[in-house]
Amino acid sequence: MSADSRIAAITARIVERSRPTRERYLERVRAAANQGVARSVLSCGNLAHGFAVCSPAEKQALSGDRVPNLGIITAYNDMLSAHQPFETYPAIIRQAAQEAGGIAQVAGGVPAMCDGVTQGQPGMELSLFSRDLIAMSAGVGLSHNMFDAAVYLGVCDKIVPGLMIAALTFGHLPSVFVPAGPMTTGLPNDEKSRIRQLYAEGKVGRAELLEAESKSYHGPGTCTFYGTANSNQMLMEIMGFHMPGASFINPGTPLREALTREATKRALAITAMGNEFTPAGEMIDERSIVNGVVGLHATGGSTNHTLHLVAMARAGGIQLTWQDISDLSDVVPLLARVYPNGLADVNHFHAAGGMGFLIKQLLKRGLLHDDVRTVYGQGLDAYAIDVKLGENGTVAREPAPEVSADPKVLATIEQPFQATGGLKMLAGNIGRAVIKISAVKPERHVIEAPAIVFNDQQELQEAFKAGKLNRDFVAVVRFQGPKSNGMPELHRLTPPLGVLQDRGFTVALVTDGRMSGASGKVPAAIHLTPEASEGGPIARIRDGDMIRLDAVSGTLEVLVDAAEFGARAPAVVDLDGNEYGMGRELFAPFRRAAGTADMGASVLF
Repeated sequence: MSADSRIAAITARIVERSRPTRERYLERVRAAANQGVARSVLSCGNLAHGFAVCSPAEKQALSGDRVPNLGIITAYNDMLSAHQPFETYPAIIRQAAQEAGGIAQVAGGVPAMCDGVTQGQPGMELSLFSRDLIAMSAGVGLSHNMFDAAVYLGVCDKIVPGLMIAALTFGHLPSVFVPAGPMTTGLPNDEKSRIRQLYAEGKVGRAELLEAESKSYHGPGTCTFYGTANSNQMLMEIMGFHMPGASFINPGTPLREALTREATKRALAITAMGNEFTPAGEMIDERSIVNGVVGLHATGGSTNHTLHLVAMARAGGIQLTWQDISDLSDVVPLLARVYPNGLADVNHFHAAGGMGFLIKQLLKRGLLHDDVRTVYGQGLDAYAIDVKLGENGTVAREPAPEVSADPKVLATIEQPFQATGGLKMLAGNIGRAVIKISAVKPERHVIEAPAIVFNDQQELQEAFKAGKLNRDFVAVVRFQGPKSNGMPELHRLTPPLGVLQDRGFTVALVTDGRMSGASGKVPAAIHLTPEASEGGPIARIRDGDMIRLDAVSGTLEVLVDAAEFGARAPAVVDLDGNEYGMGRELFAPFRRAAGTADMGASVLF
């Protein structure tokens, strides 16, 4: 069916706004595609280096451009649970490619850091910028121009957005993303959160906390809560970069391997050597981006994607704005309840019907564009399926169920959990910010309280431990933006603020820093721009100023006389402590060049 008129109108304005940049982008993509892969024009020395380790038969095939060659970009390391399964994928892909008459080579590796390890640590100040570094690293691997398509192995927070930026930068190549899947269910996420909160209150010790965390994060695969990593997988499927049904199959299962083999063979089939040439830059368009935003709202996905989706779209010449994201939130109902927006984890989501059921429900009301291209072919309806292991270890698909297997986890379009999506834009005399409201109770959607100002997250932690925060207040945590210190996630603020809220106090957070996909029950206006380091209004807020955060009307205001507020000198703090250690000195050029949060906080665009 055709798209809902409201979805169509927002898409149309994105198309119109993007026309100049999109047209220039497509011209470059088409010119590169017309030039073709350079193996046939590489010098003998160039080509000899490129296939030195290949077998004689592979060398013969590559020297004549007779078979397609896949470039594997891998984010494997064995410190990230989500990426450890990728260790064996190149061998699987090479074998599957050979069976299909092609060749596959690891073109390059990209860095992959774990935000779970670096939360609250100096290394977190490298995290956001790692996204752009990942895109650049993938570009180095693909610059050898030996490949007819690319296969991307990545899962977690900044890795998939960085890989997608690379895929669109090399938009003349077909690209298939291959996930590794979530770890099996461990300690329930709400129990983990309860222990964290008890630890914040001093009621349990480090041993009890470590035991709970270890039972939650316990094996290979993505963390099971619905944070940025699992939001990434949802996006890659609903935007057509995954094979249908691939996102949430556990690692180490026969179906997981069958999907990887299938993805390999499909990547070979959509190169320019076949009849279904599907360059990534042509495949992903404004409709695909809108589909991604719709999926984010329908599932209550990660706030990080208000940064990443903007940057990813810009890589393809598409100008997505926070206003577009916010307006789509008003149209799209919330259909999933996955922690922190509910008690279930992603395995429960998949068992309830998963991506196939979700897509089917959204298509039913025209809330997704069905008329898009994907790596699987034409039309998103092909993704409204249930995936299973078929005969002889192959992938089998059947239509997604009509009824959710667990209505408490996955709702129908007729009876959604709430009428609107999970993310909203806020604007006012402090600047512009975003808020995730899918886990915030309705009675907390409007907060008015005096400010308590902190210039780093440690100050808030210390004030909480000293018992100085037992009152109504809005925590203003500033100098956390891209230019200040790389815009780290401030996820460690959630337990103390949650404790205070549970004690009956009215609390909220306003910050120019980030909160992760684990943003939960405390109202948080995040990604505020302009940031404090650029003299943004947040730098003029003082203790005691009344702040009004209104997620209903979409406003964020400091209730101070305008003339008096404007006349204040912005605060200035010493940020030397953020300049060195744990590699932060290497990223000084990134801090200087970083764009604003509403433009994706990128150094590339």
